[in-house]
Amino acid sequence: MLKNTIFLVAMLATFFCQSQIFINELDSDTPSVDDKEFIELKSITPNFPLDGYVLVLFNGTGSQANLSYYVIDLDGFVTDVNGLFLIGNSFVSPVPEKLLPESIFQNGSDGVGLYLGSSSDFPNNSLATITNLIDAIVYGTNDPDATELMALLGVTIQLDESASGASTANSIQRKNDGTYEAKTPTPGANNDGSGFIFNGITISTSAFQVTEGNNLQITFTAQTPVVSDVLFTFSLSSGSLENADFTGSTNVIIPSGTTTFSTTITFVDDVLDEGDEVAIIKFGLLPSGFIRLNDFIEIRVVDNDFTQATFGTPLNPTYDFVESTSPNGYYSSLEGLAGDALKQELQNIIANPAVVRAHNYGDIVDILKVADQNPLNSNEVWLMYVEIPRSKLDYQTGSIGTGKWNREHIYPQSRGGFANATEETPDGINVWLPTSADDIAAGHADAHHLRAEDGPENTNRSNKDYGLTGYNGRNGNQSSWKGDVARAIFYMAVRYNGLEVVNGDLPDTTVGQIGDLATLLQWNQTDPSDDFEMNRNNYIYTWQYNRNPFIDYPNLADYIWGNNAGQAWSSSLSTNQNNIDKIALHPNPSNGNFTISGVKSDAVVTIYNMLGAEVFKTSFDGTSEIETNLTSGIYLAKITSEGNSVSRKIIIK
Repeated sequence: MLKNTIFLVAMLATFFCQSQIFINELDSDTPSVDDKEFIELKSITPNFPLDGYVLVLFNGTGSQANLSYYVIDLDGFVTDVNGLFLIGNSFVSPVPEKLLPESIFQNGSDGVGLYLGSSSDFPNNSLATITNLIDAIVYGTNDPDATELMALLGVTIQLDESASGASTANSIQRKNDGTYEAKTPTPGANNDGSGFIFNGITISTSAFQVTEGNNLQITFTAQTPVVSDVLFTFSLSSGSLENADFTGSTNVIIPSGTTTFSTTITFVDDVLDEGDEVAIIKFGLLPSGFIRLNDFIEIRVVDNDFTQATFGTPLNPTYDFVESTSPNGYYSSLEGLAGDALKQELQNIIANPAVVRAHNYGDIVDILKVADQNPLNSNEVWLMYVEIPRSKLDYQTGSIGTGKWNREHIYPQSRGGFANATEETPDGINVWLPTSADDIAAGHADAHHLRAEDGPENTNRSNKDYGLTGYNGRNGNQSSWKGDVARAIFYMAVRYNGLEVVNGDLPDTTVGQIGDLATLLQWNQTDPSDDFEMNRNNYIYTWQYNRNPFIDYPNLADYIWGNNAGQAWSSSLSTNQNNIDKIALHPNPSNGNFTISGVKSDAVVTIYNMLGAEVFKTSFDGTSEIETNLTSGIYLAKITSEGNSVSRKIIIK
């Protein structure tokens, strides 16, 4: 009798839970970058506590089919007066009570299960189950049914977000009869339009970027006039930005009968170089009956106390301001060597297991913030391929790369075979591991071939070879990065056994080889090592205890792979070539007149058009201004001095 009573109570409890809470709406596919995804729960009873519930997201297809990929613990939350509880990204309006990172929900075929339990009950890759299941849906965007997942979750119909139009314009919504339909999203409101209607408040600002010392106007606007004074607060502090960094009131009063309130915040102009910071405008607790239509508004606070380096950017390079910090005798063992012996001894230096240190992938972010710092502004990094600076603050941490920068492997991860060595927790300059020429995994976090880069351009660069039909940069760029790429590739091909640089354009799936060698040898000459590159070489040396020798001595590449292959190398032979390599033309582009710098003796400049015809020639001495009167176009300037020559591409506007 007792056993039957316990069973009956358990059954009634299960029925009660199932009738109390269910999945009310899901929007898994939103326009553009999926930053407005959400899922909404609904309880029959208003203000229903969600303690003891979890949402589990399941893969419906692929190698991880029927396994969980994300768990959302609902402890501590309560549904609202309409019985609704909204979960999603911060860009969803109204703002969800439970916030998720960007692009969590997969578009389908996939599933969501609402369970009694905790997140610990569903470690990653847990198999879908009906045990303790309260409600579930399997959904897609015009995808084949995930039949196995449907069976595991006890679902008979796969819901289609694109059933009544574009999936990005619709959400999947539960109707009062328990079936679902696809229509325009209604986050935070009953799907049939019934229930209590909240008065939403929106934050707007006079700007999204403010320089220290300037003002920002913040306005709070209600959807409908308020029936009595509405009082609340907001905050601005976040991370390193503190209350002392701004002045102005953070109290809000929307007067009775009106809809708006404005206040002015002044950001303090101090004398400290703290770097650019982000102020996040965040609502305090709103009175009953009001909801946030937006929140967490980011304002860039630009620090005007940045410093500038004594050398130029890659677009306007300088030479000889930054000297190599290689110790005396660092390269002395190379003297007189040729061919394979030269290459092997070079590897002995830069891959010496008794000296060289390997750091992890998380450390690379900190390294690049210094090594790739914009010479014109210490609060920015220089983005190589796109040839522009970007604030250090804008490092990409989520799935959306637009306007962000990240770590670019010049020798692509999959092409090098080190894609899985991904330790992300930085542990600093004093924590390291010994490494050798056979330690290919260390290539994943070798700073000599990692650069700060624009997120979308990094994706565009992908796994391609360089030159020929591979990657040649964006249209209109000035190729200030090409020599840097060549010297990084040469370094990798010597530093690690199993990596090569070869002629030709190889399939992008090729592992252990990258091309095109002939193009890279040319880039090594036309875009010589400059102060920016030498500075980063010096800084990385303080971490890794090895250098990129092709920055210190660019012509080493010619003695290993190029026209001088097989000849004995000497540092004295490199000196004259290094001098001619450091010749620069600026400004570039120009109006036809430009200055040639870096020449230490009599020289001749000859300019050719793109058909190879000579169009200008003159002699000069030292730093000289050249007047050409050439028409708009792209030309090649050949400068000859002391028996050595170097070519530079010039653009006439």
